This record gives sequence, structure tokens and C-alpha cells, in this order.
Amino acid sequence: MKTALRLSAATAALLLTATTASAQAALTTDQASALLGDVVVTANRSAQAADRVGQSVTVLTTDRIEASQAVAVVDLLARTPGVSVTSNGGPGQPTALRIRGAEGDQTLVVVDGVKLNDPSAPGAGYNFGNLLTGDVARIEVLRGAQSTLWGSQAIGGVVSLVTARPTEPFQASLDAEAGSRGTHSLRGGLGGATDRIDWRVAASHYQTDGFSAFAGGTEDDAYENTGLSGRVNVAVTDDVSLDLRAVYSSGTVDFDGFPAPAFAFADTNEYGMTKDLVAYAGVNFDLFEDRLKNRVAYGFTRTDRQSFNPAQANTTLTFDSRGENRRYEYQSVLDIRDGWVATFGAEHEDSEFRSASPSSFTPNPVPATASVGLDGFYAQVQAEVIDGLTLTGGVRRDEHDAFGGKTLGQAAAAWALNDGATVLRASFGQGFKAPSLFQLYSNFGNAGLMPEEADGWDTGVEQHLFGGAVIVSATYFDRDTTNQIDFASCTGTETLASNPLCFRNGVRRFGYYANIARATANGVELAAQGTFGALQLDANYTLTDTTNESPGANRGRELARRPQDMANLSATYVWPIGLSTTVAARYAGESFDNASNSARLDAYTLVDLRASYPVNDTVEIYGRIENVGDEVYETTRTYGVAGRGTFVGVRARF
Repeated sequence: MKTALRLSAATAALLLTATTASAQAALTTDQASALLGDVVVTANRSAQAADRVGQSVTVLTTDRIEASQAVAVVDLLARTPGVSVTSNGGPGQPTALRIRGAEGDQTLVVVDGVKLNDPSAPGAGYNFGNLLTGDVARIEVLRGAQSTLWGSQAIGGVVSLVTARPTEPFQASLDAEAGSRGTHSLRGGLGGATDRIDWRVAASHYQTDGFSAFAGGTEDDAYENTGLSGRVNVAVTDDVSLDLRAVYSSGTVDFDGFPAPAFAFADTNEYGMTKDLVAYAGVNFDLFEDRLKNRVAYGFTRTDRQSFNPAQANTTLTFDSRGENRRYEYQSVLDIRDGWVATFGAEHEDSEFRSASPSSFTPNPVPATASVGLDGFYAQVQAEVIDGLTLTGGVRRDEHDAFGGKTLGQAAAAWALNDGATVLRASFGQGFKAPSLFQLYSNFGNAGLMPEEADGWDTGVEQHLFGGAVIVSATYFDRDTTNQIDFASCTGTETLASNPLCFRNGVRRFGYYANIARATANGVELAAQGTFGALQLDANYTLTDTTNESPGANRGRELARRPQDMANLSATYVWPIGLSTTVAARYAGESFDNASNSARLDAYTLVDLRASYPVNDTVEIYGRIENVGDEVYETTRTYGVAGRGTFVGVRARF
């Protein structure tokens, strides 16, 4: 049955049309003001024609983002090849994104050129539960180990988001939506562009009554999020510009916990608050008749998280943390000659965290605090060695305060044949993830940790048919990860002599972080997209085989929460009156919720219906029905998911 399903999904993907990995539209650079076709930015940290990029990339442009009607960024990403999503409930709840079977904290997230991570989170990863589409105008998903250019965390890949930037003297937007579960949202922005300056500010508010985070619960767990963003670019001279950006979000979410005396997962009145701030200041300057483009920048991120339990005695505060990153960067892109480009740079990052878990017994604990520095240096050369064949090679050196240095390499090739109708791709990359401050220095920390490392490669082909109306692609990938960091539980029978890591300052603890895992992942990504008159078809299928190669009882078992089979299919038809209608389906095969593979998560299929109608050149109305079949499923055991929901909205562009 599983084989038949894989074959049918693969056949559907190949018979349908153009892969998003062909990156049909993209930005020039993170300083660019215009959208250009056939350009990819993230793979090489500078604008490159798509047929010169050897890595596997998916690009989601403004049109695709708006057509999806997605509120959460993670809902968009789940429809792209190689991406799986798990969540501990509804909007605002902890949500992990995995690329090609990598861990959730092994995906690097970048917003407007600033790397996001939370040093106070266990794996210093990013919680996608609070990331809404808001003013996002473009998303690139770069798959595979990418640490050579992007540094720590990019073992699974990179997700880069770019907020909207005006191209006219005055531009404004307004979006409003309402629907099931008491959901409503409002977002708007305005800005303008002249020869010397462009600017934009935006704000959004989203609120929903939600549903129970506990799958068996009856109490709704609400979520509310407010976001603000702004950017300004000033051309001081023809060769020098100043770039300032900031993104802020504040979210409050209800969640369920493990109340006494049973300590079993159940409805509770607990809630949490998360505040994220991203800030960037950069100076861009060109030298040697624009052949050497330089960027000097400072980026700052801060995440504040608090959790509360009104039923707890002595203090309602149950968790309080802050994680901060300060990053100083220099990057240069040198146009060596026609078809030859060198990218090189240096980075310094200071990270710090503070974390405390008050309880009724210890209402004012001493917080765990720590900081660490990381220096990185990288260089890459991309060259079109013969007509249509582009080779890329790069190297990186990182120096970490806690555990020393690491050198990484990367290589890629892209060969465009038949006037670009056929593109062959191959890439090899090494991944590297430094242990987080939480893993090193928290109450569960282990200062002896080693960095996680990975070697990954992929190879694929992309074929343009019928003058580009149909594009199909196939990619094979493979990754081997070592020194993976997992949480090791203490049973209570250990002694200081038998396992000193189960003790901290002489006091027994529940567990600690350790390098205990080795894992492999390999599979196939198939994608296709095409336009046939008023009909557009889009499909992708991913087969991911993951294996725990660590010594012990779980050796040879599948990694938890990674479906082997995933598929997406959508069909959009634009009627003569301008009405656009879409049927979209997403399939996730069965997986396991734990390392021993004893808890199975069943396969599920979600079907959505969407429609939109342009009233005029300014106003568009739209609506959708999510989970039409009211499917009951789980991405994480015992956590609730949304049932059928209906939503309507209006967009205005001025």
C-alpha cells in the first residue's frame, strides 16, 4: 500500500507542473528594490541567475504568498518540497519545521538579512508558532547543509524572509480577515520610493479563540499577536547607501500543562508571552566602478519569553527567559570577470541568555546566565567555466569561545543545457551547529558538548517543456549527521561516581544534554508546475528515509515526527470573469512520536478550498475553507489540531 502511494504521488508530481525550486522569480540582493525574474539570493548570499545555482531552492514571491491566503508562514512552508511541520497545538504554540529530516533547531531563519535564533531556547532554534506572514513579500527555502556561507544552525537548510519594499512614490496596503473560532486579523502598511530614499512601515494584529492544545480538552486556548515593522534605505551618493530595518512582534498564547496531583496532560489555565525584536543597520558601498560591492552591518535580536500558571502557589510565573544576539558583519561581492564572482566576509556574534523556572517551592530562583562569542570567516568563488556550466566552491572557518575552531567546505555545480531548457544540479555541503547556551550552561547543561556536524549532498535535474509552460524536477538527497545533541534522562539510580552528569553542584537533576546521536537521512524530492491556459497545476512529493544510527536499543529505528511520505497538490482555475478558484491537498504519511517507534502517528490528508475575486484594480475579496473534510489527525501525540474552518477577507492595494 505504501509503495503504491509513493508511486502514485510521484507520478502525479511528474505529470503536473513546474517546480518552485526553479526559482522563477527573486530579488537581486537584500538591498535591492525591485523583483527580478530567474534570480536566487539565499544560496550564495548575493543575486545569481537561477540556472547558475547548484543548490536546491524554492522561491515564494508576493503573488504566491497572497494567493495561498496563509496566515502563518509555516503553513506556506509546509507546502514546499522536503519540509515537514509539527506543532504542540494551534497558532502561537511551539512549532518546529524540519527540512529533509533534520532537527527543528537545525534550520537557520533569516528575516531581512538578520539571522534569528533564541539562545535561551533548548536548541537555540526558532519557534515558527509566532511567525505570521504579516508584511512578508518574499521567502526563499534553501535545502541541504549550508553552513559554509551561513554558519551555525544551517544543517537542514535556510529559510530567508524579506519584508515588502516600495517601488512607487507612494504605496499602501490594507488586509482584513475574519472567520471560524473567533478569528480576525488586520494588517496594513504604507511607504514610498524616490531616487534617493525608500521607506515603509507596517503593522498587523491577529487574534483567535483557538482550540484546545490538549487533544482531549474542552477549553479553547486563545492566541493574540501584534506585529510592527519598518525599513528605510537612503542613497547617500550613487555608490553609498544606508539601510535600517526593524521587526517586532508580541504574542500571548494559552496552553495546557500537567497539573498535580496526576501530572497528566490536561486542560489548564496556563499562558505564555513571547516578544521578538529584530533590528538591522547597514552601510553599503561600491568600489572600482561597482565591481566590488561591500556591506558593513550590525544585527540585533532579542527574544523574551514568560510562562504563567494562575493555579501555582507563591508565584504564578513558571518560566522566564531572555536570549540576545549581537552580530557584526562585513561582506563583499567581487565581480572578477564576466561569469566569475567571489563572495567573502567576516562575522562576529555575541550571544547571551538568562533563564529561570520559578516554582511554588522556589519562587525566586537564581537565573542561569551565560554568554559566548563566535567568529566566522568565509570565502566562495562561483565561475562559469564553460558556456552554461557554473561551478561553485567555498570554505568557512569558525572560532567558538567554548570549544574552538572548525573548518567547513562546500561545492556545487549547475549545468544549463539546450538554451536553459534542461538544468542539471549537484551540490555538497557541510553543516555545523554549535551547542546552544542553554545546552551548555542551563540547569540541564553540559559544558563538554561537541558541535553537531553533518555532510550532505544532492543531485537533480530540472526540465522546461513547451517553452517553459511546464517544468518538472527531481532531486536525490543524502545527509549524515554526527554528534547530534539530545536530552539524556537520569533514572534516579545513578551515583556521582557512575554518572556525574546526572548531578549539578552535587544536586541530582532530571537529565542533561549529551552528544549521543548519529542519524542519516536520504530521499527524493519531485516537483512540477505548469500553466495550461486558465488552469495552473502545482505538485510536489517527498520521500524521506531517516535512521537513528546511535548505539543502543533504538538503533535502526526511524527518527521521530518525520513522515516518510509527503505530498502537495493544487489546481487553480481563473474564470473569464476574473474569479480564481483553488483546490489544494496536503498529505503526510505515518510517522512515530518517539525514538523507540512505539507511538505511531497516523497518516492524514488535508483539503482546502480557496477563491478570490478582484473587484477592481485596488480591491480584492477572498475566502477559503480549511480542512474541508474536518480531518482529525496529530503532528504531535496528544496535541490538538484545527478542524474545519471558514474565513473571508479583503485586500486593498493603493
